[in-house]
Amino acid sequence: CEDHFYELDTVEHSWECLQELISGGATQDILCDVGMPVIHRGVMYNCRVFLLNGKVLLIRPKMALANDGNYRETRYFSTWKHARTIEEHTLPADMRAVTGQHTVPFGDGVLRLNDALLAAETCEELFTPRAPHIDL
Repeated sequence: CEDHFYELDTVEHSWECLQELISGGATQDILCDVGMPVIHRGVMYNCRVFLLNGKVLLIRPKMALANDGNYRETRYFSTWKHARTIEEHTLPADMRAVTGQHTVPFGDGVLRLNDALLAAETCEELFTPRAPHIDL
């Protein structure tokens, strides 16, 4: 998407695609992990959105961004600087209608599933000296 991240309709279209996944039944009985830009409290983050059974379980923003070689994530996104912190994120109106949720967890969290705990690290986070998994 590169400079299209500067266009707010890229974020809007990402939410529309997420709505299609949910309303089309793609998340029924399977945990889905979708990457997309999310604006939280006026700041754009590169996020993973975890979906299950028509619900958003967690929006997990990247805590470290790739900014070398072909990658220039810091040109478009901010890093989430609040380790082990969860805030409430208000969903867009169309998403509220599809999921029945008004707010969802946003931040550095762990999903507690029936038989497992699931934490996420993405790309550059794995290569940082203080990778998020170290504190788990």
